[in-house]
This record gives sequence, structure tokens and C-alpha cells, in this order.
Amino acid sequence: MLDKVKIALLSMARYSWEQGVCAQAFLESGDDDVVVCLCYDAVNRQSPDGRLGNLGHQNAVTDPVAIVPALIRACEITKDPVLEKALALAMEWSLKNSPRNKEGIVYHMDHTHQFWVDSLYMFPPTLLAAGHPDEAIKQADGYIAALWDSERKLFHHIWDEDKQDFEIVEYWGVGNGWALAGLSRLIEGLPADKKAARDRYIDVVSKTIDAALPLRSNGIFHNFLDKPDSFLEVNFAQMLAYTIARGVKQGWLRADLMAEAEDIRKTVHGYVNPYGLVTPVCGAPTFDKPGIAPEGQAFYILMESAFK
Repeated sequence: MLDKVKIALLSMARYSWEQGVCAQAFLESGDDDVVVCLCYDAVNRQSPDGRLGNLGHQNAVTDPVAIVPALIRACEITKDPVLEKALALAMEWSLKNSPRNKEGIVYHMDHTHQFWVDSLYMFPPTLLAAGHPDEAIKQADGYIAALWDSERKLFHHIWDEDKQDFEIVEYWGVGNGWALAGLSRLIEGLPADKKAARDRYIDVVSKTIDAALPLRSNGIFHNFLDKPDSFLEVNFAQMLAYTIARGVKQGWLRADLMAEAEDIRKTVHGYVNPYGLVTPVCGAPTFDKPGIAPEGQAFYILMESAFK
């Protein structure tokens, strides 16, 4: 079934962030040959400003650099100067040229002054993988400050700086999944001298998990976690199981959560159809209805890799 899920993912059209999470899935599953091919295509579609994997005109700022950790691996394998030049250009975009607020926190899009929770997955892990832990911490802290509800212990999706308000008040499941998965990679990758930041992220992840778990319905979750009238979807369940499995195995989440993760994983297996399509997830390309999506495929692979 895992092979079918992989084939289905590679059969899908993918925007820049989808190419990034796809490459990350194959990176974590040890499929280096696929990682290299995915990176070559992202580099083939790199824009002059450094953004990778662009299809048509896109305004995304952080999405196009989500593939950087995989690209670093592809550079190590191939030693290809074409990939190395593309990586350098992508990091120049990430560190110097991407639009940001006066505190230096990078926006999610280049035509609005908004922070999206998606960026917690797309951007700080890229900065960390490229050897910039302080900048990774700065960006993660900025997104958490803007988007994490310290009372409900869940993440909002979009904060608009111009309006000084949330674009969407509800707690989007997949958005919370992006945050959990991205922070888990920071927790595991930060150097020893960044213990204070690591402890902050463990606290946020732990509290978010504890807030989300009671909201399960039929073994999975609603699209908006706190809205039972929104559709049921399976991708947040995968993202949650992935985060818990990584955290318990690495010792930064409490061991009793593993039983919850195993139960979620078992439930998710029932949502893969005979063609390897994970459904219903928050469906591409509009993500406002149940369907299929590259990120839904990718997080099945990531989840399975986390349980190995």
C-alpha cells in the first residue's frame, strides 16, 4: 500500500510547497533517487529571484523554499554545481530578499502582509537545515506569537498585519498539522546550545497535541478542529500521528501518547483506496472541500516513515 501511495503522489500535479513536502516525504523514507529527481525539477522551475518549483505566476514567499532540505541532500549526492548554485540563490531569497515586517518576520505571500501557519513548516526547518539556527528560531517565534492561541492551545491559520485581525478565526486542522510537523523538525534539529528555544517548542507542541486529541470524530478530525459541522478529513490525523511518533521515539514527548498515535495510524490506513489515494483529505487545489491532495499523500509516507 505504501508503494501505491508513493506512485499516486508522483502522479499528481504539484505547486512549489507540494513539491517540497513531496521531496521531504521521500527524503525521510530514504528514497534518495526520487529526492534527486524532484529537486532537479524544482531547480528547472526556479525563478530569477531564487524561488524554487514555480508553476506559472505565484506569490508565495516561503512555500518555494520548503524543498531546500531535500535540495541540500541532492547536492551532497550529486555534487552538481547547477544544484549548488540553485541552493545558494534560494538561500539568498530566504535570508535577504524575501518580504518581511519591521521585526524581520517573513510574510507568506509577496502581495499581502500576512503570516500563515503553513510557514512554520515551510520556512524555519529550511533555515535550520541550511545552517541558520538563530534565524530559524526568530522566524518560528514570530509565527507562534502571531498565530498560536495560548488559551485554546491551537493555531489560527492567517494573521493579517494590515487589518490587525485573523483572516480565518477557526482552527484549521491541516494548519495545526503544518505547525506541529514543522516544530517537530526544529525540536530535533536545533543544536544543544539552543535548549531554551527547543523547550519552548516542546511546550507548544505538547499543549497543541493535548488540545487536539479530544476533538477526534470517527477516529479522525474535522477540517476545522472546533467545528463539528465542517467536513471530516484525514490529513491532520496523519500529521498528528507523525509528530507524536517522532516525539516519543526521540524522547521529547511523553510515552503514553504513542498509543494514541498507533490508534490514529490504524484508522488512517482505512482511508487509503485501492489506488493508493488517501481520501478524504483537505482537497487540492482550493482546500475548502474533501478530496485528494499531494500533501495528503506525502504525510501518509511521512507518517509511515516515523513509525519505522
